[in-house]
Amino acid sequence: MRINIEKEFIELTPENPDETTKLETVWKMIVDCARFNRKLVPIGEYIPSKNNMARFAIEGEKSTEDYPSVYVDHDCRCYCQTCNKYVELKKGDRIPPCCGKLMEVMD
Repeated sequence: MRINIEKEFIELTPENPDETTKLETVWKMIVDCARFNRKLVPIGEYIPSKNNMARFAIEGEKSTEDYPSVYVDHDCRCYCQTCNKYVELKKGDRIPPCCGKLMEVMD
């Protein structure tokens, strides 16, 4: 994982498919377009000579809503009417929730 720091911004760039999957999972755990986003809070200390690992807790309200499992029967694009986010889905993929409801199928 490549880390780039510019002023008050931190960019995390995955360098392999496993890191891409893990970063996407972290993103989904933290970001909620409709409500409050959660935040990373450091735990303990980071001393590279002692233990070269930084640990964080994810704090904030966790979404407890259950969404129905709706699957697409053909390749399509879905979008969120609230934030205009788009996702490409393949036949058999589950329609994801966004902004408090399931995304809409476009085509």
